[in-house]
Amino acid sequence: MEILKKYGDELKEYLNDTVVVKEPVQLYEPIKYILTLGGKRLRPVLTLMIADFFGAPNGKAVKAALAVELFHNFSLIHDDIMDDAPLRRGKQTVHEKWDINTGILSGDAMLILAYQLFEGYEPELFRELAKLFSKTAMEVCEGQQYDVDFETRDDVTISEYINMIDFKTAVLVGASMKMGAIVAGASESCKENIYAYGRNLGIAFQLQDDYLDAFGDPKSFGKQTGGDIIANKKTFLYLTALKLSNPEQAAELEGLFSVSPKDPSDKIKVVKQIFKDSGAASETQKEIQKYTDKASEVLDSIKISEEHKTKLKEFGDWLMKRTV
Repeated sequence: MEILKKYGDELKEYLNDTVVVKEPVQLYEPIKYILTLGGKRLRPVLTLMIADFFGAPNGKAVKAALAVELFHNFSLIHDDIMDDAPLRRGKQTVHEKWDINTGILSGDAMLILAYQLFEGYEPELFRELAKLFSKTAMEVCEGQQYDVDFETRDDVTISEYINMIDFKTAVLVGASMKMGAIVAGASESCKENIYAYGRNLGIAFQLQDDYLDAFGDPKSFGKQTGGDIIANKKTFLYLTALKLSNPEQAAELEGLFSVSPKDPSDKIKVVKQIFKDSGAASETQKEIQKYTDKASEVLDSIKISEEHKTKLKEFGDWLMKRTV
């Protein structure tokens, strides 16, 4: 999307200047590595875009945006360790390229660097940004714990899953946008509404991510195809398939999610077919549309120009239809 490129280029310039490799190299090199893998850099770009839409001076939101990017990548390094994921954005994950201890320590350093970036703001802004950041970081950890807990539970509900992805993914999208509004000095109602917009869009984003994990092209998606199926993750696709399947189909699906074969190719193929045949695949796309629509409805209460509202609606539609 063209508008994202503008803010992405701005972010990249500051990112290269802010994150440098220094001694000890073993600590900083992995940080530089994951930050230069590319990816969408969606969250920090949203911070810059929203700050601009609310009239912030040029460059004022950059430190907040970089903090968001550092925190997000810190969480990715640790998530990849917990999931034993071999690839991130089509490249080796940090713990695979170096080792687990390096991944943990470099991730910790990224979190500290993120907090340090807020020190560049005046006291009142620092306080508000840091308070939101801490709240969001804790919610992300809670979401990750729910995700871990679900691995050993056979009674996870769809509403519990939505709550988990809300905390694990959506709150950071909402916070990224709210930070842009905070830096711009937006009203309290606008800050809360843009947060709600981002949070609903974040749920749609994660549901789309789950869908692409099963049905996306690995070359464009940048991750291992069927990774959630291999890991027996109870995603919206899986939980909906259980709900909609006939008893025989549901029993087969549960059986497949209780094993971890050395060659998972057949398992992935059968599970994907059940997702399609049960209607879970199409229901997931409907759910993505539902949360995208909920996000768009919030825009009516936000005091920005109609042109900017249109751009945000277009962004939501683009996000829903993405393939990467």
